[in-house]
Amino acid sequence: MSDMLTEGGIFVGGGGENYATPQELLMKYGNRHGLIAGATGTGKTVTLQILAEAFSSAGVPVFLSDVKGDLAGLALPGSASAKLHDAFQKRADTIGYNLQYRGFPVTFWDLFAQKGHPVRTTVSEMGPLLLARLMGLSEAQEGVLNIAFRIADEEELPILDMKDLRAMLVFIGQNADEITLRYGNVASATVGAIQRHLLVLENQGGTQFFGEPALELADMMSVSEDGRGRVNILAADQLMSSPRLYATFLLWLLSELFEELPEVGDPDIPKFVFFFDEAHLLFDDAPKALVDKVEQVARLIRSKGVGVYFITQNPGDVPDRILSQLGNRVQHALRAFTARDQKDLSRAAQNYRANPRFDTETAIKEVGTGEAVTSFLQAKGVPGIVERTLVRPPASRLGVITAQERDVIMQSSPFGVKYGQALDRESAYEKLAARAKAAAAEVTENQSDLGEFNNARRFAPASSTVKPQARSPRSRSDTMAEAFGKSFMRQLGTKSGQALVRGVLGSLFKSR
Repeated sequence: MSDMLTEGGIFVGGGGENYATPQELLMKYGNRHGLIAGATGTGKTVTLQILAEAFSSAGVPVFLSDVKGDLAGLALPGSASAKLHDAFQKRADTIGYNLQYRGFPVTFWDLFAQKGHPVRTTVSEMGPLLLARLMGLSEAQEGVLNIAFRIADEEELPILDMKDLRAMLVFIGQNADEITLRYGNVASATVGAIQRHLLVLENQGGTQFFGEPALELADMMSVSEDGRGRVNILAADQLMSSPRLYATFLLWLLSELFEELPEVGDPDIPKFVFFFDEAHLLFDDAPKALVDKVEQVARLIRSKGVGVYFITQNPGDVPDRILSQLGNRVQHALRAFTARDQKDLSRAAQNYRANPRFDTETAIKEVGTGEAVTSFLQAKGVPGIVERTLVRPPASRLGVITAQERDVIMQSSPFGVKYGQALDRESAYEKLAARAKAAAAEVTENQSDLGEFNNARRFAPASSTVKPQARSPRSRSDTMAEAFGKSFMRQLGTKSGQALVRGVLGSLFKSR
């Protein structure tokens, strides 16, 4: 095998005396999704790496998350250290592969803007369903969140960042009686609970994720000058300490691909490939509505040319109705130390088309590091017979890169200027603040007029009647945002009211 790409697809491995059948993933079925599974230390990361290399070489942009920091090496040619090179060369000779080291066009991204360009989206784009999942809200709390989004749309109050969402929650809390009559029950305790969840999210770093400029998918789906697909790597080692944020971000990105990309049917090569590492985090304690959404996306997104590959330790981590849609499979070793492990192993073996030359369940237990039991879709989308496979060595560096090497790559990136500086345009927070300020001025003016009227009555003759100046009539149908401002003003006389204004409107008002 002269290269990682064959005439019709990707060379994964095989070859040698005991592995006589070369295994390849047909590019035509690259959008039919896949699974990379196996216990820790069995070679899942290398398999992910070689697939990303091959898709990139074919001009297909890919996205993957670097949960341990060892996938950044895709940006640089493979190591020439004697020990590693000898092992790689021996594997290449065994499977008949011409090993040539090379790096790939990598762009680094990071929700915390430390090891990559910042990734942002707006609260509105995230939507109430994913946001509720992100914060772990109850059904009642999610209902109030939906009300906040609905009112924001009606009042033309864009919810772009966290302070916008906080302002909207205070708004509906202060106008709960009116809102309850229109949309359903809004309890102040529920609003307060959501605010507490927001505080937890902020402490986890979620504040940096919400804002502008929002990520444009076209930037991830670009190709380099030499025609290779861009390899988008999300620095996720720090993000993994907030697993719910990690899983929700990846699901949001997948949903954005589904919603924005046009239908293309079954292209000769995928338009984009998405690797979902630590996939079990997506389904842990996930409500049925969320699992249904994942299933829908997985079922329909392939017609938009997007392939989704789940990486996890155990195939049982993925629900059966989603697992059934994963046609390309690489199963590294599973350990069977407990009764549950043995049951999972047996289930994993049953998902493959049997090979008369060996027992699949035994093979899954016996394959060593860098070996796998594989099955890829063949002509007409039929699952291939399961094979024991020696996975080819990577062409890029195996392992981490230095901070200096990362900096050089980021400085040469075309996206540094575009995403480096955060924007803060007028949105719900600023608009509500402006209306509250106007309402405060109106209250002050009314109090001044009333004071003048009382003074006039005090010094006027008993027979005279002094009336306050007539004011222009106002519509009785004030918007809820105006009502919000007036409600704020009614609380200004109390200590708690002053604290509330300071918390929501910042320095527009000062406590006395």
